Amino acid sequence: MTIYRRLARKAALVAVPVVALALCACGGASNPLSTAPASGQASAGGAIVVGSANFTESEILADIYAGALNGAGVQATTKTGIGSREVYVKALQDGSIDAVPDYSGNLLRYFDKNATAVSAADVMKALPAATPKGLAVLDPANAEDKDSIVVTQATADKYSLKTLADLGKVCDQISLGMPPEAKDRPQGLPGLKAKYGCTPKQFVPLSDGGGPVTIKALQDNQIQAADVFTTSPLISQNHLVTLEDPQNNFAAQQVVPLVRTDRITDKAKGVLNKVQAALTTADLVKLNDEVSGSAKQDPKAAADAWLKEKGLAG
Repeated sequence: MTIYRRLARKAALVAVPVVALALCACGGASNPLSTAPASGQASAGGAIVVGSANFTESEILADIYAGALNGAGVQATTKTGIGSREVYVKALQDGSIDAVPDYSGNLLRYFDKNATAVSAADVMKALPAATPKGLAVLDPANAEDKDSIVVTQATADKYSLKTLADLGKVCDQISLGMPPEAKDRPQGLPGLKAKYGCTPKQFVPLSDGGGPVTIKALQDNQIQAADVFTTSPLISQNHLVTLEDPQNNFAAQQVVPLVRTDRITDKAKGVLNKVQAALTTADLVKLNDEVSGSAKQDPKAAADAWLKEKGLAG
């Protein structure tokens, strides 16, 4: 995952300067949950509310989950673009939403700051016990979207960069763009410093999840390295170099549904687990490209087409 899964939801953001974006990230943007039910109301019954983080891939996955549930006769709606993990986990716990797509490694480290598991099997072995009471994770998908640090080819050539260890040697000359929460998360700046001795010259908070704003900042040399998710089509489209992570700062990141145990019935669980069994990393790359690439497909339309292709549309 990814640290912070994702592509910009609005192409108009491309024109926003980095400095302005950083200021907006700290400002008083409208609360996407402002129309959500009051605390506890969602748990009283009615449609399952599937939330998403504020990046494209998460929104697509939320539409896939809700579409599969509706196709199987389990009423579901979506509430997308909620925000970072810090926000949507609270939304789950207060009943504003009932399920949300997440990523195994980052979710484990969020719940257990001392977690050391990095392999897919070890992460999923540790995650259920670390998950707070009232919440649960369902089956992991083979699909994985990890955070990665990317640079332009010019930057890679200038500093002879192939790995994050190489980056650590010149990090004091690098402006690094990452989501704002990466400043304190274990796999963000603290992990890069501990494992690679990387303390950047400047930390630039960018809230588009490695999307067009981040890519433009790289191309304009406003930043020299950035956190971009491995399933982003922008990496290949812009000929970016993904730096290897030999110390596994970024743990395995299988897609997992995080759910409220009092709201997800056995039938709903079975439906979501079927989605998980069908979802691949190649699917994520394709879906991201369809929505964020030249086609500019609506996330729900892309999700509906995927469900039909996999025989999960009902």
